[in-house]
Amino acid sequence: MSGAGAAALAWALLAGALLSPPPVRPQLQLQPRRDRDVQEKEAQFNTTYIDWVDANLLNIYAFNHSVRRNRTEGVRVSVNVLSDHKDRPVLFVVRQKEAVVSFQVPLILRGLYQRKYAYQEVSRTLCQPQTKAEVETQHFYVDVSTLSLNTSYQLRVTRVENFVLRTNERFSFNATAAQPQYFKYEFPEEVDSVIVKVTSAMAFPCSVISIQDILCPVYDLDNNVAFIGMYQTMTKKAAITVQKKDFPSHSFYVVVVVKTEDEVCGGPLPYYPLSKDASPDEPVDQHNRQKTLEVMVSPAITSEAYVRSVLFCLGIFLSFYVLTLLIACWESCWQHKRKGLLAAMDSPNLDTASLLGHSRSIPDSFLNHGPYDSYGYGSFGNGSSSSTEGITDSLGSAEVSYNYVGERSLENVAGRPRMDSLSSIEEDDYDTLADIDYDKNVIRTKQYLCVADLARKDKRVLRKKYQIYFWNIATIAVFYALPVVQLVITYQTVVNVTGNQDICYYNFLCAHPLGNLSAFNNILSNLGYVLLGLLFLLIILQREINYNRALLRNDAHALECGIPKHFGLFYAMGTALMMEGLLSACYHVCPNYTNFQFDTSFMYMIAGLCMLKLYQKRHPDINASAYSAYACLALVIFFSVVGVVFGKGNTAFWIVFSVIHIVATLLLSTQLYYMGRWKLDSGILRRILHVLYTDCVRQCSGPMYVDRMVLLVMGNIINWSLAAYGLIVRPNDFASYLLAIGICNLLLYFAFYIIMKLRSGERIKLIPLLCIISTSVVWGFALFFFFQGLSTWQKTPAESREHNRDCILLDFFDDHDIWHFLSSIAMFGSFLVLLTLDDDLDCVQRDKIYVF
Repeated sequence: MSGAGAAALAWALLAGALLSPPPVRPQLQLQPRRDRDVQEKEAQFNTTYIDWVDANLLNIYAFNHSVRRNRTEGVRVSVNVLSDHKDRPVLFVVRQKEAVVSFQVPLILRGLYQRKYAYQEVSRTLCQPQTKAEVETQHFYVDVSTLSLNTSYQLRVTRVENFVLRTNERFSFNATAAQPQYFKYEFPEEVDSVIVKVTSAMAFPCSVISIQDILCPVYDLDNNVAFIGMYQTMTKKAAITVQKKDFPSHSFYVVVVVKTEDEVCGGPLPYYPLSKDASPDEPVDQHNRQKTLEVMVSPAITSEAYVRSVLFCLGIFLSFYVLTLLIACWESCWQHKRKGLLAAMDSPNLDTASLLGHSRSIPDSFLNHGPYDSYGYGSFGNGSSSSTEGITDSLGSAEVSYNYVGERSLENVAGRPRMDSLSSIEEDDYDTLADIDYDKNVIRTKQYLCVADLARKDKRVLRKKYQIYFWNIATIAVFYALPVVQLVITYQTVVNVTGNQDICYYNFLCAHPLGNLSAFNNILSNLGYVLLGLLFLLIILQREINYNRALLRNDAHALECGIPKHFGLFYAMGTALMMEGLLSACYHVCPNYTNFQFDTSFMYMIAGLCMLKLYQKRHPDINASAYSAYACLALVIFFSVVGVVFGKGNTAFWIVFSVIHIVATLLLSTQLYYMGRWKLDSGILRRILHVLYTDCVRQCSGPMYVDRMVLLVMGNIINWSLAAYGLIVRPNDFASYLLAIGICNLLLYFAFYIIMKLRSGERIKLIPLLCIISTSVVWGFALFFFFQGLSTWQKTPAESREHNRDCILLDFFDDHDIWHFLSSIAMFGSFLVLLTLDDDLDCVQRDKIYVF
């Protein structure tokens, strides 16, 4: 085809395309839209409207009411859907001046594991907008709509009586999950803080109490009540302290919401019925889940009460400083007067220790013999030397240093000043008994021992050994306290920011805030532990200074008489008491399940250190080292944590713990009975059978150490009984159970010590006797207040609040605060008893003091 023909064809095609008619598009068939009917009705308060609505109908109810500036009235909308169309609910929208509230009926609320609960009857209180005019007419509208075919409903709008709560006046009301309630409270001019108390005769259904600012909307449903403000769950009691400074309008709402389930309050989960034909997402009708409550708002304490309580607390404990100073001055004057009388009578003066270690004069009768000569036993009994050591002891010698080289002669160092060497001395490097294991076995396994037999090591070595107790516990305290303080500050911050008061287990009926702290009174009451622990350290320091001065004078009594003076354990005890106060205060910043060990760790340490000190008095050479002692205490704390976390209802744990408890008791009993002269190795069973055969089968002989056997038998009976009690009962509070084991053993050993002291012919002087009596009385009252149980983290926060009680002292301190006061005084008195119990032996030679 030629070029001209191709061009002609192209033009022909283009012309055909332009002249052809356009394609016909299919027309969209639109259904004619039927407009929804809108019916607006003028409505009245306190009138019940029974009406219907469908997909083509919108009902609008117009209300108006007068609002006064100085008077607040609540408005409540109540609806009830009579038809059963759960898949197509009715929507109610309330349009106000400054807020819009909408809700559907049936109202669907979710519970645990996404369970659904449906409510046919719903009531909501409307948020009240503020007005600046003296009188203002406000309008609001209730719109009713649905997508169902035909639904009947009831509508009623009423005014809320007693919407504004009055100070110190009780008000009762009912609430359900779909019918929450809230009320307004306005601070009086003279009141800076109030406490909102809500009570109920019934524990369940579980409810939530919330304090919210005067803002719209008000969050008053189970699924949003925690969005704003302060809130706490409740069974029978709830209390929230509210401060005026936190609310700019000087008013707030008290919101009460009933929860859909009781699990958060410690109740059981409801049975969730599922039929074969029902869908798993089918909501459950809870019917009438209603709770009757009573609310009262009362003024909290004033700032003057805070000052008065702080001064009261300081006055109590500083009075102990004054009393200690007066006793010291009185003893000093009495000693000077006594020395003057003895000098006039030309009598020798001998120094003995008092509460602060001051010297006292003693009669001549103590210079040559003591009240123990009639017993005639001991390593130096009847003035004879020991068969295993060519050693004699006299009052005139300043210090005995035992040398077991060559003839093992006695080195008299009376003229040498008692000053510690500047070189570093370690017990492992400088042990005077390291190479005489034979003599150890002979001396420590004698039937009758005296303190001189167990006080043979160099004093400088033992001083270094027992100083480690203080430095170790000081190190532990620093590393333990710093993260604790940081953690509890974080807890308190979370409580203040989120408003969730279920995090901390306070006694909310007596929790007085100060700054960011929610319960300042529980923290202040721990001041006694710190102040009295410091006072005890000062007393020990004064005693050590007087003792060192006596050593520098080569005082015979300081060198060779009385119980050997070692102050390291006393320093550790005082430090532990101070740390107990600090950590107890940290625990009470936000007491809960996760930080309970802050309050108990140093209680275990105090009990352990007291037992070690009591044992050290008559066994200075063989007492446990600081490392092994603290390792055992760390193991106790470990079991405490494991028991609380995993021990509740765990049979396997209780079996393992009881077995460990019994085995540890047997091992410790063996260690104490044989004074450490036994070995735990592969031949232990053979030796046990041999002893049983020789002592029980071949010949029936009594125990060689009767006194020790009596103590250990009693101790085993008590510990086995406690182990059986734990295995059978399985108490929920494992930390207190473990602490009770330690306290029972301490009391048993302490009673045994006093009985044996009196049985040995020793006496108890006036100061320790007064301390024993007064401390026992104070301990009795302290335990009474301890067992009041104002809160417990072993239950849910709502259940714990059922134990809350009002303040009983100065309207500021509760029962647990008084426990803090009395227990700190009782611990301080107990420490003084340990310190002064053997002051009557300061003029008795150590070879006349029995070991038991």
